Amino acid sequence: MGPYTVVLADDHAMFREGIRKIIERIEDVRIGGEANDGLELLNILKDSCPDLVILDISMPNLRGLEAIREIKRTYPQVKVLVLTMHKKKEFIRQALTDGADGFLLKEDAGGELIRAVTTIRTGGKYLSPLLTGVLTSLALEKEQNEILTRREREVLKLLAEGKRTNEIAEALYISPFTVRRHRANIMEKLNLKTLADLLKYAISQDYIM
Repeated sequence: MGPYTVVLADDHAMFREGIRKIIERIEDVRIGGEANDGLELLNILKDSCPDLVILDISMPNLRGLEAIREIKRTYPQVKVLVLTMHKKKEFIRQALTDGADGFLLKEDAGGELIRAVTTIRTGGKYLSPLLTGVLTSLALEKEQNEILTRREREVLKLLAEGKRTNEIAEALYISPFTVRRHRANIMEKLNLKTLADLLKYAISQDYIM
């Protein structure tokens, strides 16, 4: 069995150089290629099949999230570690949904990159220690989304956008009475006491962007 091969994709050459130096300190791991953007990364993958791709979310031509989807569709055996400065919940949620095997913040890379690569190499999932609060929120959001029905989530989103009962009824082709019933069910399931509490929850959970 040959060395564990890693391909780097980031549009900052100096940053790639720093990451390469850290990676090369790991025993039996080598850099198998470097890309400046997502399209160049996919071209590299056509000619070689690395064990791991480390990529940024923000890249020209083909962005990181699009690249993850394409990698997992075409090369499902290739692992993906996102290494980025972006810590917004929606980026993390989307990357993990698209199949990323790890998510590491650049500000955390100096002390955690070797641990991240080793964890993924041995079959685990890696998430940056700096994201603990975000991950807790995502887990709670997932749990609560499973509690609410699809229609209740639709009503909640429209409420968060400032729509009135009659406007929601018209948008969803249901009666105002049904809208009020859904609203009451949502508040009961989430243990919310007032409409203000409901709106705060909806905004905090990105029902309105």
